[in-house]
Amino acid sequence: MSEVAAFFAWAGAALIVLSDGRRGLALGLALITPGFAVLALVAGESLAAVAILLGGAFAAVQRLRTGPDVWGLMPSGSTSRLLLSIAGGLLALWIATSVMTGPGAPLRFAVLSVLGLMGARVMSGGQTAALVTALAALALSFAMAAGLADTGPGPSPYIVAALFAVGVSVVTLERANGA
Repeated sequence: MSEVAAFFAWAGAALIVLSDGRRGLALGLALITPGFAVLALVAGESLAAVAILLGGAFAAVQRLRTGPDVWGLMPSGSTSRLLLSIAGGLLALWIATSVMTGPGAPLRFAVLSVLGLMGARVMSGGQTAALVTALAALALSFAMAAGLADTGPGPSPYIVAALFAVGVSVVTLERANGA
């Protein structure tokens, strides 16, 4: 079950990297959210799972309501994004299963892949809708990274991340045109 949830988290992150339209971005966030929620539930953090699910779902619905009304999947010139998504997923899988030891490989894979892909999406610039979506997913993945510790962090990082995802999804950013 956790392997499937981790795959959903990676697939959602890859979709956010590959999309420019609101439908693709919302679907990507909608895939990351249940993936992380299931991983939190498997770790025994039921309140954390609810917080991640509510915050991510709100952010995904908000993304579906604003932004360019297209899928925007694989726009021209996105071959490098596709390669980044595949290579990032393979690198995260290798690190999570071979380099790091112990239980929790699906959680490590999900966190590493989403952190890496969302960090790359934020740094690549582009449309503000993609930036805001990537920031929401990045906040959720930071909260999930707190669950990698041997001692449980409690629900507070998850609640803060969910609130940040909600907050960043309702803020409208305007891009300034430089002179």
